[in-house]
Amino acid sequence: MKHMLWRLARYGLAATAVFIAGSAFSQVPYPVKPVRVVVPFPAGGTNDIVGRLVMHELSEAMGQQFVIDNRPGASGIIGADIVAKSPPDGYTLMVHSNSHLSNALAYKKVPYDTFKDFEPVAIMAAQPGVLVVHPSLPVKSVKEFIALAKAKPDQITYASNGEGGSLHVQMALFVSMANIRLIHVPYKGGAPVATSLVSGETQSSISTIGIVLPHIKSGRLRAIAVSSAKRSLILPDLPTIAASGVPGYDMNPWTGAFIPAGAPRPLVDRLHTEINKILARPDFVRQLAEQAIEPWMATREEFAARIKTDYEKFTQVFKLIGASAK
Repeated sequence: MKHMLWRLARYGLAATAVFIAGSAFSQVPYPVKPVRVVVPFPAGGTNDIVGRLVMHELSEAMGQQFVIDNRPGASGIIGADIVAKSPPDGYTLMVHSNSHLSNALAYKKVPYDTFKDFEPVAIMAAQPGVLVVHPSLPVKSVKEFIALAKAKPDQITYASNGEGGSLHVQMALFVSMANIRLIHVPYKGGAPVATSLVSGETQSSISTIGIVLPHIKSGRLRAIAVSSAKRSLILPDLPTIAASGVPGYDMNPWTGAFIPAGAPRPLVDRLHTEINKILARPDFVRQLAEQAIEPWMATREEFAARIKTDYEKFTQVFKLIGASAK
């Protein structure tokens, strides 16, 4: 009995300490020094662009520099590991995509816990895909594409950015839900995918909008529908795949901000609020649109729910494509 009372007392003291620490933090200025923002990908990609644009504005809003630190390697695992092992004091953040979730499935072992070692701060941008075809393919809608694929099983090719990559996952789910059979042709990135489509080497793909937008505008590729649940701000005239014959389809890759788990709640809430203020500004929305990127505002609870839903979806798709962990 004494042992149990001692444990309860210790627990009560610990809970009180956490409460006091959180209350005390709300009275402490933040930030008082530059904040490192790890982007676990090379400079120039979508995550890097979103991170730089948002963090530049956050620096202005919060009076300290939020400095981008590119740490690419192992599909984002190297940079994420740095963040996971950093103090949860608010001076290390991470900008990552939902490949943070797929890495937990694609690799047998990662050096951190994908869910327990990170706290979601704010989802910042959407990277919806667009179903595109080479103009030689005689289809102009999702229903026509599905009809042609059913009439010619295993004859239509689709390009992706590699086995288990984001474009592969998006198209594999579409193929499964539409009950069709296509030939998968993997490449080593999004740019080679666009090149193969324009040349006619492959016939279709669900590709990131920014990669194929110039070719859509020039007429070298035909856009059919977008992969997100809602219409795209970048291609507003295109219907969604879900509304065009594949009900329930929703694949909308995102970029979000994370912080090491254990950071004080007032700090996380403030970062979340300031980032959403930036995303709500019309001038900032225009900056993202110039990069074919869409803002995505959500509560922290909605972001956490999206993480859970996407992980479950990725688990399903990895089983469909038979991808084995590396």
